[in-house]
Amino acid sequence: MTEPLTACLTPSILDCSIMVFEHEIPEGSKLYFAETAKMKRLIETKASTLLSDAGFEEILTPLFSYHQHQSVSDEWELIRLGDSKNHSMSLRADSTIDVVRIVNKRLGGNTEHKKWFYIQPVYRYPAIEQYQVGVEIIDETNLSVALTQATRILNSLEMSPLLQISNINIPRILSEMLGLEMDDFRHVNIEKLFSLDIEWLRRLVYIQHPNEIDTVLEIVPEQLKGELIKIKELCAGLEYPNVVIAPLYYAKMLYYDELFFRVIEENEVYAMGGRYKSDETVSVGFAIYTDALIEALHT
Repeated sequence: MTEPLTACLTPSILDCSIMVFEHEIPEGSKLYFAETAKMKRLIETKASTLLSDAGFEEILTPLFSYHQHQSVSDEWELIRLGDSKNHSMSLRADSTIDVVRIVNKRLGGNTEHKKWFYIQPVYRYPAIEQYQVGVEIIDETNLSVALTQATRILNSLEMSPLLQISNINIPRILSEMLGLEMDDFRHVNIEKLFSLDIEWLRRLVYIQHPNEIDTVLEIVPEQLKGELIKIKELCAGLEYPNVVIAPLYYAKMLYYDELFFRVIEENEVYAMGGRYKSDETVSVGFAIYTDALIEALHT
């Protein structure tokens, strides 16, 4: 028992830590090899082929960004550092706003193209990597245009997880009407919602299927009716076998402002997207989470 301890202590404490970690990867980082590496490439190839055929152009954005605090609600998730003039920047934690700004402000004079996709990872504190296939359709307000592309990619992988449709405007309106905090919706504080003892609010908590919207339209306040109808109209145009609605769901991304969707299975999120505004530009887009798909397809 003494030989390994002596060998470890003799050079230095620093050398000992190197010996311990030389073959490890940080928690939250990704390592793919053999079959899982092939699966990652398969997902990315199918997605890029489908999107290119649909008229999308590819873009790769810088790893470093000055604007990530405008995308992520929990700024502690950002991995921060300084540039050469000590201005604060961070590793890319989200691609959406950077893509729109780069296309509009950096490439605006060189291209009029509005449909873009990217295949690149994002990073969150302390060492979390997340591979994504992302799509942005600039100056487009109809979320079904983006949703169609997301479901095409899932169909190509022979997957049909649960598709959940929401409207981010509904929690915002309720927050103002009822004096609720947005965190009550972020963290699904059902107990607090029920404590208000409002029948139509209780119905909104439980509603799950698009055909139930008409039954609550009769009793909800006028401010909510138009937002619920937007969910109904989006669902009516879908050709997807597994759809539910969640009117009170609130996304943690700061830029989504209206219709929103998630593709989920149990606790895994396979894709997420919605309508958003960057400066004065309204667009739609989504991200497919490659790591979750690899796990699902591999197991």
